[in-house]
Amino acid sequence: MRRTIAREVELRGVGLHLGRECRLRFLPAASGTGVRFRRVDLAGQPETPAHVRVAVAAERRTQLGEGEAALHTVEHVLAAVAGLGIDDVIIAMDSAEPPIMDGSAEPFRAALAEAGLREQEGQPDVLRLREPVRVVDGESVYVAHPADSLDLEVKIDFPHPLIGAQDGRWTVDAEVFARELSPARTFGMLSWVEELRGKGLIQGASAANTIVLDEHGVVDGTLRWTDEFVRHKAMDVVGDLALAGQRVQARISATKPSHRGTVTLVREMLAHAVASAAPAPQEKRVYDIEDLMKILPHRYPFLLVDRVLEVEPQKRVVAIKNVTINEPFFQGHFPGHPIMPGVLIVEAMAQAGGVLLMGAVEDPESKVVYFMSIDNIKFRRPVRPGDQLRFEVEMVQLRGKVARIAGVAKVDGAVVCEAEMAAMVRDR
Repeated sequence: MRRTIAREVELRGVGLHLGRECRLRFLPAASGTGVRFRRVDLAGQPETPAHVRVAVAAERRTQLGEGEAALHTVEHVLAAVAGLGIDDVIIAMDSAEPPIMDGSAEPFRAALAEAGLREQEGQPDVLRLREPVRVVDGESVYVAHPADSLDLEVKIDFPHPLIGAQDGRWTVDAEVFARELSPARTFGMLSWVEELRGKGLIQGASAANTIVLDEHGVVDGTLRWTDEFVRHKAMDVVGDLALAGQRVQARISATKPSHRGTVTLVREMLAHAVASAAPAPQEKRVYDIEDLMKILPHRYPFLLVDRVLEVEPQKRVVAIKNVTINEPFFQGHFPGHPIMPGVLIVEAMAQAGGVLLMGAVEDPESKVVYFMSIDNIKFRRPVRPGDQLRFEVEMVQLRGKVARIAGVAKVDGAVVCEAEMAAMVRDR
């Protein structure tokens, strides 16, 4: 069964990099909600899913989204959520960055445990690999193998007498995470301070929330373990793996892991995931083709969505496209080797997103959706006649009639395409 928390719980503190006060509340969520951040300090209280689709490359932290609604340094919070096996929770914040607390995930884990865990209807989503995956990102090297649990091997090497080469191995469950990883704190060199603060980072850092090292050892404090450094890196990996949006089961070796590297690993793991054994919920049909023709202005040969299976207004939509050899584009793409053009896969995903946006406006029959930008497109494998495309599109941000959405396209449970889009609803 899926898992949420039994009651609301709250923490307060200062963010590590931005140095701003933040009130963070964990809120129970309905089955299927997933893990979502809510910015209660912004108009409309926009929500952002904790998913790799909206992850943005950022220095020394994991960032979700961009602009005013961006969320910074979310890895410790997500590690606590994932470490307890929580599937559905709202993380409400009145600032752009969670409080750093003592520099570990433990205050968040303890707060969630205090709130109590509650099981609810629905099966948890689990990411299992069908084949090994290898990722190299600068000095970071990862190898992931299929497994029935989350087994981590982490290696680091820092040119400091207190750190040097460290490694550790853990089979991560709630008990192991709480005992071995959650209390491990972030660390940094005293020599880094001037440079990082010059970049606007570590504005909230202090010896109370960071292991600070000079050339000899720890400045003003003691270690919780002699190998606390590699334990913290492993905790960060758990937090970044949570961006899969699923419970991860894999045997992962991570050498010199980084936030950017682990995010890249998650993307590759999703592309090589085993298809879910659960059948598509055909009985949950929301819109058939006649309904879609009332919502979308597209017509043959450019109406590329056949059915909508699920709609959660202003949050997510699930739609399908049945790809047959009768599609007109197969005549030229390519003769004797039919492959659906990538641009049309993206167009079909955009049309599914258009259905989602139309649910957020009044009088949708008089409106049309114009797409303004498409970013971070990735094509994972070809789509051929006989495939059924399943589009899963989420609302990342909605401000008035302008929205940002993120979507994936799957065939038999495997990701074939992913993209982020911005769109505007206009009068026809």
